[in-house]
Amino acid sequence: MKRIGDVIKEFPIRPPTEATRGEIVVAPRDEVKCPICQDAGYLRNDVPTGHRLFGQVTICVCRERELQDANAESLRKLSNLDVLSHLNFETFDMSVPGVEDAYASALDYAQNPSQRWFFLFGPVGVGKTHLAAAIANYTMSSQKVSTYFDEVPDLLDHLRATFDPNLGTGYDERFQLIRDVGLLVLDDLGTENATPWAREKLYQIINHRYVEQLPTVITSNVDQKKVDDRIMSRIRDHRLTHYVEIDADDYRRPGDPRKMRRSGRRT
Repeated sequence: MKRIGDVIKEFPIRPPTEATRGEIVVAPRDEVKCPICQDAGYLRNDVPTGHRLFGQVTICVCRERELQDANAESLRKLSNLDVLSHLNFETFDMSVPGVEDAYASALDYAQNPSQRWFFLFGPVGVGKTHLAAAIANYTMSSQKVSTYFDEVPDLLDHLRATFDPNLGTGYDERFQLIRDVGLLVLDDLGTENATPWAREKLYQIINHRYVEQLPTVITSNVDQKKVDDRIMSRIRDHRLTHYVEIDADDYRRPGDPRKMRRSGRRT
């Protein structure tokens, strides 16, 4: 495989100060950042005429890293995790009886999410969203894992907003990014009022991650019989999923001033 950068170097290089509008200026050799492609971003396949790859180019690892970083940043913004940055393991309220095991399990998962699923089930107000966001924030900041966090109803709304049968490009790109993200965190599964189209898209995302065994965190507080059987069948697979049920009281219940002072969102 011949580097495009090496091919370009065979052409005369005009110093940057002499460049005119519309001309491409090639960086001097001592300014090249990537020794593989000479900053071209792509490599030309060095194959004979008639080969199926003749005339095609291959993306260089430097350009691939740039695209991965850009995709990770795009997903971070879509997740709105900046708003949820205060939901971490340090700010989680451990004073509520019944949350200790869930906290320990969530922290352990955040430190070792590889090829596993984590399912948090329990009533509202016991900290499921806080722990799910804590996992997302931890893996994104400490382990540099590309992460997407969203409530299931909002996720489906976002997909619908980008879907256009006549265009499809924006939707296809977003759908693939979410489907293949390093860590997917889906909050409030079962609360969506989904159309058949939305339910199918949600199943496609979950089934893809199940087949590929991609790290996934899911929370829910609804009767599991109300969730698509195909989805619950995959979530309940004990070979893949670490299932945690939180048996605690809703912190929002009145009458306990200590509970009213808690900071952070707990659902």
